[in-house]
Amino acid sequence: MNDQIRISPVRLIDAGGEQLGVVSLAQAKEAAQDRELDLVEVAPDARPPVVRLMNWGKRRYEMQKKEREARHNAHHTEIKEVRLRPRTDDHDFETKLKRTRKFLEAGNIVRVVMRYRGRELRRPEVGVATLEKMLEATSDIARVEHVSKKIEGRRLLAVLEPAAG
Repeated sequence: MNDQIRISPVRLIDAGGEQLGVVSLAQAKEAAQDRELDLVEVAPDARPPVVRLMNWGKRRYEMQKKEREARHNAHHTEIKEVRLRPRTDDHDFETKLKRTRKFLEAGNIVRVVMRYRGRELRRPEVGVATLEKMLEATSDIARVEHVSKKIEGRRLLAVLEPAAG
């Protein structure tokens, strides 16, 4: 940009996109000063290098604005967690199932955690059955990404992600 350009001669393009031809670097800088614009190198690898007359501050602002808008419109996937117990009652299970389905429909990843307490670890198959019941109930809208094969600490995990389509 401006004084950082070192190679002369350059191919000059004005603000409207018209080619002004191959000119010396000094002439290009003078043209930029006359029009109160910046001289920006757009194709440094070309021979001669291509420079353009433009308002660099305005151009940079527009690029930042587009970038902010793209970030704003992007969907951010979150990991939501639903906790179950081996002896979760039917009504509570249905409530947690509805919440899980809502998270999946919103496009979020859901981690289903089966937590054991006290003597519940003596019969882990009860918790496994409850977890499998949850996975089966969400199989129409979710894809199972991961299910832990064994109990880690006092937890059994399953990770669900929304089914494509």
